[in-house]
Amino acid sequence: MLDYALEYELVDRNYSRTFNLTEETIKEIQTVKQEHIPFTEEEMERLWAHVDDKRFVDVMLIQCFSGWRPQELGLLELENIDLENWTFKGGMKTDAGENRVVPIHSKIRYLVERKYKEAVALGSKYLFNCTDGRSGKPTTMTYQRYQRGFGMVRDELKLNPEHRPHDGRKHFVTMAKKAKVDEYAIKYMVGHKISDITEKIYTQREFEWLKQEIEKIP
Repeated sequence: MLDYALEYELVDRNYSRTFNLTEETIKEIQTVKQEHIPFTEEEMERLWAHVDDKRFVDVMLIQCFSGWRPQELGLLELENIDLENWTFKGGMKTDAGENRVVPIHSKIRYLVERKYKEAVALGSKYLFNCTDGRSGKPTTMTYQRYQRGFGMVRDELKLNPEHRPHDGRKHFVTMAKKAKVDEYAIKYMVGHKISDITEKIYTQREFEWLKQEIEKIP
């Protein structure tokens, strides 16, 4: 439509052709096109039942209680994990998502601490690590590796076959809204843009408030 308008001099430029989307943003858009579904209570019970005996379940549960995108989980660095104040810092490079600090929900603290110790033992700077299929050496958790681990757990535990890697993020938002977590707290934690000028510019929030809000999720 803008190309048409430009041709007939209705506008002086087509802004949609003046920038390129990042690969991560394109993946996010492509994934959002299909509806995400949260996990059912029975599915969550099944995940918790196997958190200690089935690989990758802990990663999925951490996502369900923090809302990180799969790509963001793989980029969380140990230096940005605060086990004293229980916070993560990370996020993709968008105005709303980059370097955001998310409280670590009390239910997953021991899981995060366990992954932290595993990473230290491996000598990795990242919180989450996978094993390279060829060399057997630890390697970073890319989106593809997250997708592979997610699919393995989904199939072995007989979860809904329609579940996809972003569903843990969907689950977090769904549970937060169900628990009446403040709308802006949810947006801060998942890295969504806040368009309300009063909230974005003029409202000063204490981080303790964010911690209280996330703990509303049972």
